[in-house]
Amino acid sequence: MAKKEHTEEFEEKVLYINRCSKVVKGGRKFSFSALILVGDEKGRVGYGFAKANEVSDAIRKGSEKAKKNIITFDMNGTTIPHEVLVRYDGAKLLLKPAKKGTGIVAGSQVRAVLELAGIGDIVAKSQGSNNPLNQVKATFKALLTLKNKEKSLKERGIE
Repeated sequence: MAKKEHTEEFEEKVLYINRCSKVVKGGRKFSFSALILVGDEKGRVGYGFAKANEVSDAIRKGSEKAKKNIITFDMNGTTIPHEVLVRYDGAKLLLKPAKKGTGIVAGSQVRAVLELAGIGDIVAKSQGSNNPLNQVKATFKALLTLKNKEKSLKERGIE
């Protein structure tokens, strides 16, 4: 019996589509790359990047990869537990927790990731590259470095 996927619980978002052309003897040959996000707005989010000769194929492949790359992270209510500064390639990203009611103060790519992750109150500042893929990877790196205070104290054996 085939393993059932929980695709209906994830929201899917096409973040970026890039067209690339290659000049060949008969003219130009186009290919496409797509950056796809999936999330359940409850602390689970993933991304996928795929290339194909058709846009629809690139999106399909990207969403399949995104569903395989899902991560979970620590949250503190509707915000993050602490401030984090992360570098990935040329992208530098600062995430700060915010008071309830602040909302998501972030640029477009980072905002999309945080919305699908289910974070409601956060301030983010992108301080480097504006490459969408690097910004998304920096955001994921930042989310993975988050640690909840109670959880880390329990791991260390401190009550």
